[in-house]
Amino acid sequence: MQAVKFKEDIYWVGAIDWSVRNFHGYETSRGSTYNAYLILDDKITLIDTVKHGFEEELLSRISSVVNPADIDYIISSHVEPDHSGGLPFMRQHSPKAEIITSSPQGLKGLTARYGELNYKAVKSGETLNLGRRNLSFVTTPMLHWPDSMVTYCPEEKILFSNDAFGQHLATTERFDDENDLPTVMREAKKYYANILMLFGQQAQKAMQALGGLDIELIATGHGVSWRSHISDILAAYERWSKYEVEDKAVVVFDSMWHSTEIMARTIADAFRQKGIPARYFDLKSNHISDVVTEIFTSRYLAVGSPTLNNQMMPTVASLLCYLKGLAPKNQKAFAFGSYGWGGQSVGLIENELNAMGLTPALPGQKIANLPTAEQLAALTDSVQSLVG
Repeated sequence: MQAVKFKEDIYWVGAIDWSVRNFHGYETSRGSTYNAYLILDDKITLIDTVKHGFEEELLSRISSVVNPADIDYIISSHVEPDHSGGLPFMRQHSPKAEIITSSPQGLKGLTARYGELNYKAVKSGETLNLGRRNLSFVTTPMLHWPDSMVTYCPEEKILFSNDAFGQHLATTERFDDENDLPTVMREAKKYYANILMLFGQQAQKAMQALGGLDIELIATGHGVSWRSHISDILAAYERWSKYEVEDKAVVVFDSMWHSTEIMARTIADAFRQKGIPARYFDLKSNHISDVVTEIFTSRYLAVGSPTLNNQMMPTVASLLCYLKGLAPKNQKAFAFGSYGWGGQSVGLIENELNAMGLTPALPGQKIANLPTAEQLAALTDSVQSLVG
């Protein structure tokens, strides 16, 4: 397999994972890539490795450019195994290489996972000279692990951005302008919503730390790299990290005998009648990671479930557990659902929405058995009362 030239003496040497469909609960329907980069200079440097199982692909691409034994430095931006999994393998093929990691968390994490592999820990602001080029390190703790850091090459104006600005997207084209931009931005948003949403404050700090850099290329840890639409992805991260929401609604539910489904359709139509675009998600046929991507930037959220064994439906419980961990902000939320006799589900959903700190928008909307026309009209009025 061949390396892909990014700039003179700088290559992409990563791996493409066409088949991966799950990233700890996040559905990666378009696959992913594990990006690694090779810099040829007086000191030959590899930035990151690949997930375990893809080492031969990495080695093949490196070998198309240089003898792996000649590598002087391997920079490990992140301990997570989709980035560092190839380190023990590369250590065998690049025996003289010194592994650069962040201090102290990167050093601690890599040692715990792989043992001693000849590490050198660096702090934010330190610089490594390669000959004609320098690499500067900026730690970005909790974006999204404590050890995370990015690397900047001022001579080439390249930011090696680790997990920031990436996407889970498998493609043979390595740059934003070689791919469909709406698809790339959609996957970048999904990546942020499902992995980085919790860390908005840390993302803001990282954006501030990188704000003074002259960047012509963002070489990402996953997916495609940015060279033509850098301002677009930076502007998007600015909005996302501030939890900015739009006048949109998400209506998400599960249903047993269609009563809660009828309520969900009524709620979605009520929003639309007031000029609020509404996304409608039945959890029997939509993955929670896609639902979360829409919730993330929507002002209104309605979550519905019938009562099953005195509880909510398991799919709804799963969504709420997943969403709670991501700590959304600025949504106005309410619960709804049908029931036969107990009706506990709506109260349980309300408890979870309140525990997330979301703004209560309406009292729980409960309808026994099959909704009547009068009850649906009242539900419509209640929903529309939310919109000025």
